[in-house]
Amino acid sequence: MDRRVALAFQRFDAVELRFCRLLNRPSRSLSVRQSFQIVSKLGDGWIWYALLLTLPVLYGTAGLEATLHAALTGAAGLALYKLIKKHAVRERPYITHSVIDCATAPLDRYSFPSGHTLHAVCFTVMVSSYFPEWTCPLAALALLIALSRVILGLHYPTDVAAGAALGGGLAAGSLLVAQPLFA
Repeated sequence: MDRRVALAFQRFDAVELRFCRLLNRPSRSLSVRQSFQIVSKLGDGWIWYALLLTLPVLYGTAGLEATLHAALTGAAGLALYKLIKKHAVRERPYITHSVIDCATAPLDRYSFPSGHTLHAVCFTVMVSSYFPEWTCPLAALALLIALSRVILGLHYPTDVAAGAALGGGLAAGSLLVAQPLFA
């Protein structure tokens, strides 16, 4: 690798670590840690399963259509996430840097990309496209889930940004492809 490129990566990593430390610092507060642990736990999938099961009850056939579409897209997101994580093998920040506190147990070993964020953004975009009245609460939840991952020391900010980009792109692509099917 070119020396200048290597130096640029080192500088970027140093800046990212500072930002990661800044966001991780509040986890030392018990109330902050516990609040974001709850948010993170919801992002494990429970909130999305509940939402997808609720949509057909609230919206009938339109809710069932949205649920099936979001569930299929979410499954594709899971496959993509696992494939990338298997090859990226980026250690979690608390493993690499002793100055980062791990405030909750991770679901797996590696950090890139954030699957919680990928799915939070994906489901937010998918459900909001069918039912715009859900946009604000779901966007707020997705933001909290993304923040929780860095605050709890489980992800770097770029892991979360990559997860958000992947989730948003996957949802947008799925909506674009499925548009003629559901029109």
